Amino acid sequence: MPKRGLEPPKVAPHAPEACASTSFATSAMTKVYHSNALSERGTIEVPMTDQNLISPLPVEFIRRLTQLYGNSTNQILDTFKAPKPTTFRVNTIKLSVNEVILALNAQGFETEPVAWYYEAFILKSKTLRELTDTVQYTKGQIYIQNLSSMIPALVLAPKDTDKVLDICAAPGSKATQLAVYMKNRGRITANDSSRIRIYRLQANRERQDARSVRIVENDARSIWQKYPEFFDCTLADVPCSMEARFSCDQPDSYKDWSLKKIKDMMSLQKWILRSAISATKAGGTIVYSTCTLSPEENEQVIDWVLKKEKGNVQVVPIDLQNAPLTQGLVNWGDKKYHKSIVQTKRVTPSPTMEGFYIGKLTKIHSSIPKILTQE
Repeated sequence: MPKRGLEPPKVAPHAPEACASTSFATSAMTKVYHSNALSERGTIEVPMTDQNLISPLPVEFIRRLTQLYGNSTNQILDTFKAPKPTTFRVNTIKLSVNEVILALNAQGFETEPVAWYYEAFILKSKTLRELTDTVQYTKGQIYIQNLSSMIPALVLAPKDTDKVLDICAAPGSKATQLAVYMKNRGRITANDSSRIRIYRLQANRERQDARSVRIVENDARSIWQKYPEFFDCTLADVPCSMEARFSCDQPDSYKDWSLKKIKDMMSLQKWILRSAISATKAGGTIVYSTCTLSPEENEQVIDWVLKKEKGNVQVVPIDLQNAPLTQGLVNWGDKKYHKSIVQTKRVTPSPTMEGFYIGKLTKIHSSIPKILTQE
């Protein structure tokens, strides 16, 4: 049986803050390989324009962004310049959507419903600080969360009788969302390896009254050994380079970015995903997600696990009506990915949503020796 874990990757040294340099000529061209919206197109060339050259974001990141988005790159770069609007979901464990929204409206808050998620809203008036001062926030009747981050739990779509693993759960956004989705029934095991992050997870569980959430502390890469093929479905929202959360006016958000960091994250992600698969029953569902744009951390991880678990798992379509999703890449540079990966989904960065990646797998056959599944 192949190994299912690795030694923790060495922490990448902090890369020096990289800023766009005027020495990179504005007439430079970069190749674009099959953008996510047009994954069957051939390679084209797109100029690095004055606008994207003066961005404070790392030059190599911008170059890769241009490979991904081509002529739309400047629009994508604009999304890193302004903060996203405040978005939240209603905790229907506590109150109904109508009760919460009426109460907020009575306090002068204007909200806009999200077409693809009944319980989610965009704040249209007043500030985040004013919202966090409300009873609705302090009593856990709402949970503030980026819209893109709400998608993985909806894609996992567990039944309310399921045993669910959230393998990298802290601070609890998705675990508490799953509790709401399952009507506080079933069993959700929320795992994290950081004691400090677990404190936040515990606080959110209590505030949200998510009684179906049980918190454990394990290395995500080896948790399958405690729970071999135990769960009906598993969410693997893994640590990543967090490219989608870069902000031009917050250098700390991107100062540590480097190609080495991407490589280190990819190594960690592979083994967390494989652990998630090993912790899931045959016939179960695994959802893999990141808040990064890097294909190495997204499609390439799925491609890797399809080879490692050949015949045991397969990619399945994601159907989330009205959600702004585009298909996964089947090519990146000189890499060609399994054709089924086109069924994975990307969220393109926009004024309201962070970039995101979601892949959905179903487990066809047992992937571990039978002796390990016997309690």
